[in-house]
Amino acid sequence: MRVLLLKDVKGLGNAGQVKDVAGGYAANYLFPNGLAQPVSEGAVRQAEQVRAAAARKQERKAGEAQALAERLDGQEVLFRAKTGDGDRLYGSVTAADVAEALGQKIGQTVDRRYLELEHPIKALGEHRVQLKLGPGLFAHVNVIVERAD
Repeated sequence: MRVLLLKDVKGLGNAGQVKDVAGGYAANYLFPNGLAQPVSEGAVRQAEQVRAAAARKQERKAGEAQALAERLDGQEVLFRAKTGDGDRLYGSVTAADVAEALGQKIGQTVDRRYLELEHPIKALGEHRVQLKLGPGLFAHVNVIVERAD
């Protein structure tokens, strides 16, 4: 039986694909769970429209991510923090702190999850931080931590 997948089904295919499956599998699992529907001309046309809309949305998001990467790459953010012995910070500079500072600097929200910061910054100095904005799309910023007076 030919079915049009409405959602991604592990081991079978992705949403919008037309697949041949056993009739019982379709009737007892795929249809009742809203994962597929029988193939019809209208359903295929609708799936193509959904796929095209998703592709346009993905293209738009990729363009926005590229623009954000260009704006962020090479930026510097400065933090002043109190220190204890050995130039160790009392607190730390976290990914959320860096994202907020970058957002204020460029006037656009920067999600903290973009920052690839394994551990919060706990030392004075200049730290290079990488941001992953998409598949294969990176930006680098410099985080400067100075002693507060």
